[in-house]
Amino acid sequence: MKIENSVAVVTGGASGLGEATVRNIISKGGKAIILDLAEEKGINLAEEVGENGHFIKTNVTDESSVQAALDQAVERFGNIHVLINCAGIAVAEKTFGKKGKHELSSFSKVIQVNLIGTFNVIRLTAEKMAENEPNENGERGVIINTASVAAFDGQIGQVAYSASKGGIVGMTLPIARDLSSLGIRVMTIAPGLFETPLFAGLPDKAKQALGEMTPFPKRLGNPSEYARLTESIIENPMLNGETIRLDGAIRMQPR
Repeated sequence: MKIENSVAVVTGGASGLGEATVRNIISKGGKAIILDLAEEKGINLAEEVGENGHFIKTNVTDESSVQAALDQAVERFGNIHVLINCAGIAVAEKTFGKKGKHELSSFSKVIQVNLIGTFNVIRLTAEKMAENEPNENGERGVIINTASVAAFDGQIGQVAYSASKGGIVGMTLPIARDLSSLGIRVMTIAPGLFETPLFAGLPDKAKQALGEMTPFPKRLGNPSEYARLTESIIENPMLNGETIRLDGAIRMQPR
């Protein structure tokens, strides 16, 4: 599927990996619907990228919120060809430690946003994609999810985050199989350490130390590198049902 003239929905699209993806899609001649709760950032980004970008305040865990956003996307641009799920949150809590037991509410919230929110948007977007006319390869849509290397190498204090991202990895193949008869491909990217708002408040020295944990290149990833991988996935019809680690060969240590 070509990015040019395609319409992409990007959750968490107002900042970080999502923002870079929105910018890349529009620069390659596509259109992008930015779904995010960060209203000010989303509006500013949409204004900056011009008429081919549009922001809709959306809660990925709420069915009616997502449904309304997708309806608006179709009304504005006619179709949805691509979905890229970047929305996510994290907490740092041990199962049990000096601060006591892990709060069940915080564990549930991370699962709700990262895993259930991702699936919620997938199922509702797939319904829209199923109405598309297939292209010359029989494709109607491409879905790309964001996991994390924490799905495989979860560190101390990452149990909730790792569980949510592991769930995304685990559902990639069955969803790809579910949607194969419709010509909808499903892929997941598992980024390593990237320069995102999560690290924005850290001093340069701390960022450098984190970057040096990566075998090569010895730095934090740039969100534009994530965006370029989404581009490759969209345009390569044989990429389906798999998770790609985008991590410079890092394997996270316990802490």
